[in-house]
Amino acid sequence: MQHKLVPFNEKLRQTALKEYNILNSGPDEDYDNLTFLAATISNSPVAKISIVDKTRIWNKSVYGAEIEEIDRNNSFCDHAIHSDTPIYILNRSKQPELFEAAKGIYDREFSFYAGIPLHNPQGHAIAVFCVFDTKEKELTSDQLKALKALAKQAMNLFEFRKQRLKLYQVQNKLKEKYHELEKFASLVSHDLKSPLANIISLTELLKDENQGKFDEDTEQYLKFLVESSYSLRNYIDGILSFYRSDHVMEKDYTNVDLRKMLKGIVDLYQVSDDIKITYPDDIMLHNVNKAALTQVFMNLISNALKYNDKDLRKVEITFDKNEEFYFFEVRDNGKGIPPEKHSEIFELFTTLDSVDREGSLGSGIGLATVRKLIESMGGSISLESELGKGSNFKFRIKRF
Repeated sequence: MQHKLVPFNEKLRQTALKEYNILNSGPDEDYDNLTFLAATISNSPVAKISIVDKTRIWNKSVYGAEIEEIDRNNSFCDHAIHSDTPIYILNRSKQPELFEAAKGIYDREFSFYAGIPLHNPQGHAIAVFCVFDTKEKELTSDQLKALKALAKQAMNLFEFRKQRLKLYQVQNKLKEKYHELEKFASLVSHDLKSPLANIISLTELLKDENQGKFDEDTEQYLKFLVESSYSLRNYIDGILSFYRSDHVMEKDYTNVDLRKMLKGIVDLYQVSDDIKITYPDDIMLHNVNKAALTQVFMNLISNALKYNDKDLRKVEITFDKNEEFYFFEVRDNGKGIPPEKHSEIFELFTTLDSVDREGSLGSGIGLATVRKLIESMGGSISLESELGKGSNFKFRIKRF
């Protein structure tokens, strides 16, 4: 147990106590276990973890008596926090005046008290770990050592509670910042998409109405303008998709027929004779986020088809499971991904600097969204790929 490090200062002590936000908090089994052990080890009928407030002693945990608060003035705990000793011990025959002054404060006549002040890291005693008995006694060295160890654990619980509260506060602030960023991204994206749509439509109209009138260089400039506009639009859509993916994770978990879910996705893409997509049959997934898993497959299948230069574009989806995870693979026969890009391909805004079948550059957002969704489902994703032969995206999600 840490000894008092600073001179007693009630104002600073109260400020330190507020940081723990423990006054009037509900029951907690962890604290109750400590008071039970303290009473058992010291062979005492009553044990308490008492918070010393401005004018009262509020008990976080009590063993062997009713949980109630008492007046701080003339209480044993008030004496204990002013003490310079690691453990403050009272016996009626040795300190009769203190027991006489405490008459009426406690629910019975005690003749023995042992209290260990709980000092925070800055040295302020915020509470007392104590035992009471109706008869006088002496504690053995082992009993004293055990009580000090239990008191230290009680202070550790206080510290853990304080750090957890701070973590919650940080998390709430981060959520607020994230929502602000999400709102900003949405507003900016919306404001960009309207004039961008006008640029695209007017450029297309200019090309159509003046076909054959422009020289080759002008035609090429217009083509670049249209391609760049579409690329920017895809980039904006990708940003919105990435930030909205958190809302997908808020969807309810449900049982999913894998074949039925994949068929709905595949039907969106398998409309051409040069596409062949195969997937498993007769598989039921239990308690999964259907919306998130659907978005993952849509991204992976779309990429597998877009970045594929073969005459027959193939995508093969396989499934496996164990007691802890569902395992999936999405394998294609496309261009493949260079080895030096494997470790960074899932990072936001990382692109391969290669164009898809339509000649458009990727935004570097789709695979980042995929990883984000998969990790939110308690899983992970990896890549195996060979240039010119295709890629295999392997991922798993946790079974709940």
